[in-house]
Amino acid sequence: MRTFLFTLIAILSLQSIAINTDSLYRAAEDKNLPDTARLKALQNIAWDILNNNPDSTLAIGNRQLAMASKAKLPKWESSAYTTIGAAYWSKGNYFLALEQYQKSLDIEQKLKNKKGIANSYNNIGTIYDEVGNYPKAVEYYEKSLLLKEEINDLSGLATSYNNIGVIYDIQGNYPKALEYFNKSLELDKQLDNKEGMADTYSNIGLIYSKQGKHNDALSSYLKSVTFNQEAGNKRGLANVYNNIGNTYKRTGDYTKSLEYLQKCLSIKKELGDKAGIANTYNGLGYTYLDKKDYRPAIEWCNKGLELAEDIRNISAQYSSCGCMYEAFKRLKKHDNALAFLEHMLALEDSLKIDETSGKLQQLEFASELKLQEVEFRNKQLADSLKKEEDQLRMQLAVKRETKFRNYALLAGIAILLIAGGLFSRLRLVRRSRSIIREERDRSESLLLNILPEEIAKELKEKGKADARNFDAVTILFTDFKEFTQASEKLSAKQLVEEINVCFEAFDKIIEKYGVEKIKTIGDAYMAAGGLPVPEVESVKHTVMAALEMQDFIVKRHELQSAEGKYGFEMRVGIHSGPAIAGIVGVKKFQYDIWGDTVNTAARMESSGAVGKVNISEDTYNLIKEEDIFSFESRGKIEAKNKGQIEMYFVSFSQQHQPKATNETA
Repeated sequence: MRTFLFTLIAILSLQSIAINTDSLYRAAEDKNLPDTARLKALQNIAWDILNNNPDSTLAIGNRQLAMASKAKLPKWESSAYTTIGAAYWSKGNYFLALEQYQKSLDIEQKLKNKKGIANSYNNIGTIYDEVGNYPKAVEYYEKSLLLKEEINDLSGLATSYNNIGVIYDIQGNYPKALEYFNKSLELDKQLDNKEGMADTYSNIGLIYSKQGKHNDALSSYLKSVTFNQEAGNKRGLANVYNNIGNTYKRTGDYTKSLEYLQKCLSIKKELGDKAGIANTYNGLGYTYLDKKDYRPAIEWCNKGLELAEDIRNISAQYSSCGCMYEAFKRLKKHDNALAFLEHMLALEDSLKIDETSGKLQQLEFASELKLQEVEFRNKQLADSLKKEEDQLRMQLAVKRETKFRNYALLAGIAILLIAGGLFSRLRLVRRSRSIIREERDRSESLLLNILPEEIAKELKEKGKADARNFDAVTILFTDFKEFTQASEKLSAKQLVEEINVCFEAFDKIIEKYGVEKIKTIGDAYMAAGGLPVPEVESVKHTVMAALEMQDFIVKRHELQSAEGKYGFEMRVGIHSGPAIAGIVGVKKFQYDIWGDTVNTAARMESSGAVGKVNISEDTYNLIKEEDIFSFESRGKIEAKNKGQIEMYFVSFSQQHQPKATNETA
């Protein structure tokens, strides 16, 4: 179990977990009390509400800072900066959190308070840990560790050892992780810190479990159970029960696995931890799935899905759907299995957006740090140059009357030094700007994976992007033949991998022709030409893209069949007409398109044929003069809810067959 222990809690020596908030507020408002007592009351209130209400913690931290500054109490100013940093950390704003921790560190360094410096290093390390910069995190943890060793802060040392162990665990260096966890454990034993021992034994158990040493893992977990019970730590106890249940599942002891998962569920319900409850429901479902008892597996995972949807936990929803897909597939209920597989594919897009957003946040954090570092270096350089210039002027003034020649010589040296310094500064600034530009370009690239370029630009400039009417767009739909049967023949992993190969190829093809990908819906792929910027040849380019996509699928089917593997066959439909397009949602943006043109394009696909590109009469009329295409009239075809529509099969004309490319061959 991964934990971050803010060492300020140790500084403040909070004596009770259950704080009487009302009495603390009264103490904070009582001007007859010493400033330090009022500040401590504010501090206790802020940390008591941190997890549930970080915005209130932020407000209290700022009030504490104002009071400490007015009273000229630098130690409490440092504590206030740490409180504000913790609030920003809880809100996920890591750059602002780091800024506050750095201010706290500056004060502690001026006070020469080694314990405070060590705690600030530890807090800074947790920020780098959160954003995935593990080398930097270890650097600060080790700085903290050295100071704690120097002042013999055993409790702080145990925390630092544990944090470093977690980093090595994440990096897959299990021997190093165990080395640091055992160091932490020895100190917790000396201090009789039951909660610390419980946490560390749980971490050690996780390492053994990852190494496949299940008996050793269970032994460590059971020790963690004992210490969690003695410490009254219900949340820790629930997590260990979950780990024990998963370990027994891996060993095939399903009875024990279910027993411990039920214990975990009971505590999670008592704590009101909805995310934990949803994950435990899924854990029970997967245990029954491994046990080949499919109906209880479906029941538990369906409970997990309902709760995960209620709290909007996408990863838990994905896990629930995976469980039910496998269970229905093994029960030969293929329609149900297909429904949950399609749900998984839809959720996978959201998970990718979350991952992209996380990368964007990390890149933004890195860019801000680089900019801050550049500004600091520039200031240092400017100060250094000014100091050198002042010294030279003083020397010249002293010698001016007696040594005119030396004055000229020194003036020349001064000019050379200043010019050299300015040139160095110019090179540094240019290099720094290049680094920042590179980081921002990477951020731009990730943003363009989510939204079209024009829409992303409008969103950045205005903070929103208005929906727009388009008089003429061309909508492309693809769908794989007999997808349900394919799901029977392939595992979930194989099926998703094969879809991904095809969709990656489609992405490259539409990029080549300037067509905009709208979204994927299960095994269907939707794209549009002529938006967000209308383009004269968008109809032609959309049809060319469709033909290359169909050519890719035909050739891949032949290759897969020759190797005895399953390969998809596909229908493609295209229709042109007016539509509305814009951004959907306020949190996770998605560019989408609506209107009857979209529905008609979908009917072109469903009314088409495998290996063909089927277009409507409206699209045909826009490209019929293009000599690169040949057409086969199909007459009027009945389309669901649309009546009879004139349709055509389109292909490249014989003299304009495109050359195979690496992307589509």
